[in-house]
Amino acid sequence: MVTTNTVLGLAVGVALGFAGAFGGLGAFLLVLVLGVAGVLAGRWADGRLDLTELAEQLRGAASDRERTRR
Repeated sequence: MVTTNTVLGLAVGVALGFAGAFGGLGAFLLVLVLGVAGVLAGRWADGRLDLTELAEQLRGAASDRERTRR
């Protein structure tokens, strides 16, 4: 298995989530949020995350929702 910064970031995020809280819905959500943060940090470190493109896509999705409401 090839370990990239994305995979490493995901592992660190999940490990921090387990270390931070154990059990229940709150722990699940904490692990989920930290796992996503780890993946994003890893993708950024790998150079595979373009925040400007992501922001443009999110703005485009918001514009699409506004058009359908009218």
